[in-house]
Amino acid sequence: MRHPSPAVRGRTVLTWREKAACRGCETDLFFPIGPKGPGRRQAEEAKAVCGTCSVRRQCADWALDTAQQYGIWGGMDEAELAEAGRSASRSRPRRTPSPTTS
Repeated sequence: MRHPSPAVRGRTVLTWREKAACRGCETDLFFPIGPKGPGRRQAEEAKAVCGTCSVRRQCADWALDTAQQYGIWGGMDEAELAEAGRSASRSRPRRTPSPTTS
């Protein structure tokens, strides 16, 4: 069986990034300096970019799947991502151990 080269695999996985509204924006915008004052304004500006994005959901999913702890992803700040991650883990069905036979 022939496997695609890493470049092809990477391009397939990251296709959503090519469509992101933030593509070409200054990266620092999405990593605010803090939760208050100038950092809050920076986060609001970043979220405004996310609000126009057609791949916002894919971005948020990627951030949650890869446990991103910093930055604005899919229109969510660090606290919102943490809450979304907690909510997602609570909504997953819990695995129950199989009964053992003696």
